[in-house]
Amino acid sequence: MTADIRKIALFLDETYREMGRAIDPPTRRAAAVAVIANPFAGRYEDDLSALIEIGAQLGGLLGKRCIDALGIAPDAAESYGKAAMVGEDGELEHAAAILHPKLGAPLRAEVGGGKALVPSSKKMGGPGQVLDIPLGHKDAAYVRSHFDGMEVRLNDAPRAGEILVAVAVTASGRPLARVGGLAKNEIKGEDGLR
Repeated sequence: MTADIRKIALFLDETYREMGRAIDPPTRRAAAVAVIANPFAGRYEDDLSALIEIGAQLGGLLGKRCIDALGIAPDAAESYGKAAMVGEDGELEHAAAILHPKLGAPLRAEVGGGKALVPSSKKMGGPGQVLDIPLGHKDAAYVRSHFDGMEVRLNDAPRAGEILVAVAVTASGRPLARVGGLAKNEIKGEDGLR
C-alpha cells in the first residue's frame, strides 16, 4: 500500500543571531510533514504491515524534501528526527507502525547514512496541535550540541481519519551550544553512541 497523501508542508528554520551574538554560519533545520489518510481509522486491525510500508515510503520522501530545503549534500546533514500525530479515529500503534520498523533506513539513505537511532515521538491529536520532533546527531547519540527539537503545526491536520508524519534534518547543532560532552569533531561513528 502506498500513502494516500493529502498534503505536504515544509518548514525551514535559520538562526542568524542569538543572545545578541551573530551565529556564523547560521544554524539550519528543516522539517517535512506529510498528512496521510489512516487506512485503519475507526477500526482495530491486528496486521499493521500496510502502515509499516507507508513508513518506508515516507522516510525517503520526507528526508529528501528536508535535504532539498536545506540545499545541502546528503552527507552534510548532521541531525535527524521523526514524529507522528494520529487523529482521533486512530491509535498510537498506528504512529509506531509508521515510525519504527522501516522509516529509518530510507531516511538514512537520503541523509548520507546515520549510525545513531533516529529520535522519535508520537501522540494523538487534532488540527492545529503542535508536534515536537526530537533531534539527535545522526552518527553519535552522545553529541550534546545536537540534542534539540523542532515544532511543527498545521492548522488543518490531522483530521480524525488522518496521520501527520514528520521528519526533521539539520545542518548544524543548537546555536551557541556550550554544555560540554562529545564534540562533533570527536565522533568516531562506530556504534551510534560516540
